[in-house]
Amino acid sequence: MTEELTKKENSFLAPLLIGGVIGAGLALLLAPKPGKEVREDIKRLAMAARDSVSKTIDQGKILYEGGRTAVTSAIDAGKAVYLQEKEKFQKAS
Repeated sequence: MTEELTKKENSFLAPLLIGGVIGAGLALLLAPKPGKEVREDIKRLAMAARDSVSKTIDQGKILYEGGRTAVTSAIDAGKAVYLQEKEKFQKAS
């Protein structure tokens, strides 16, 4: 269930973020403002986008680590069961 929510959240978040950045950038460029103000607005927008992307990357790292840990645990559990069954088979032979 958590995996499904994460996939839906990620698939919705990226296009929304990109669309928002593009829309805001176009609005700034088309607004009747002096060049200095537009440059400052673009700089603020770029910094906000950078922060948002940084947060998204951090979330991706956390998800990756969680998945990697789960896979490693599953592999270790599989190996342990395999070795137990192998020992049982060898004792029975």
